[in-house]
Amino acid sequence: MENKPARVRIVDAAHELMLGIGLARVTTKEIARVAGCSEAALYKYFRSKEELFVTVLGERMPRLGPLLGDLRAGEGDLEENLREIARQATLFYQQTFPVLASLYAEPRLKRRHDEAMREMDAGPHKPIEGLDAYLRAEQQAGRVGAGTDTYAAASLLLGACAQRAFAYEAGGSPQSPDDFVASLARTLLGGIS
Repeated sequence: MENKPARVRIVDAAHELMLGIGLARVTTKEIARVAGCSEAALYKYFRSKEELFVTVLGERMPRLGPLLGDLRAGEGDLEENLREIARQATLFYQQTFPVLASLYAEPRLKRRHDEAMREMDAGPHKPIEGLDAYLRAEQQAGRVGAGTDTYAAASLLLGACAQRAFAYEAGGSPQSPDDFVASLARTLLGGIS
């Protein structure tokens, strides 16, 4: 890890530790130690652990946000677009749940984390807003029904992906990931077209 630039080592170390012990238990001191730098060096690149967490989400986790930003209404097959969104969302939630789970055990830390996310204009609402915007654009293009509540549709799709990541870890899945995303996209499309 030493041959990499300090910022890369810090993000790599944060990702490794957040996956290993969860966000609540990770300290900036421990991240700096694993990255092979001082805690002061960490703060040259990141204002807070929360900012580092957002960076880890954006740079080391599946690319849900950029995918939503790259989709253009009327382009490609709508069902395939929904399948790809569901695929990336499922991967994203599978990888982020272990990182975030520890926050829910410590209400004060969760509140501080939520406040920091609001200050950075980040948080779990962003993918829903992104998918809602995409579905509204598809609605204007005539590929989603005029009466569809696109925010609810976005919430249903992403909520199902989050639930799969949360619930299926313990009990196993009745469907393969490919079957799940295909069935989810087909079912949602049937309700909104």
